[in-house]
Amino acid sequence: MAARKARAPRPIDAALQRLLALAGRGVAPGRMAREVDVIIAEWRLLAEADEKFDLAASLETLREQLDAGVGAAEEQVADVDASEPAAVKQANAMLSALVATRDAALAA
Repeated sequence: MAARKARAPRPIDAALQRLLALAGRGVAPGRMAREVDVIIAEWRLLAEADEKFDLAASLETLREQLDAGVGAAEEQVADVDASEPAAVKQANAMLSALVATRDAALAA
């Protein structure tokens, strides 16, 4: 029996993975916002080439997922032990990156 060929991830899943990887590396909020712009530009091209791709639904899903991520990050920042400055700094940096990402998606 032949192995099934792995399917490419859905565009929304690939986008979220890209953004999560960047956020995990601690990139600056401005870089996160630019990556959202790149992703959305790619999606616009995909929508022109593939009528099955629903740009509006993908944008809505991206915005919902990013909003949920910001909410979770806000909770994590609140739970960070204030006596550990490095942890506070890292949590705030992650939150700033996610907020910039969400805001860029909302502006698109």
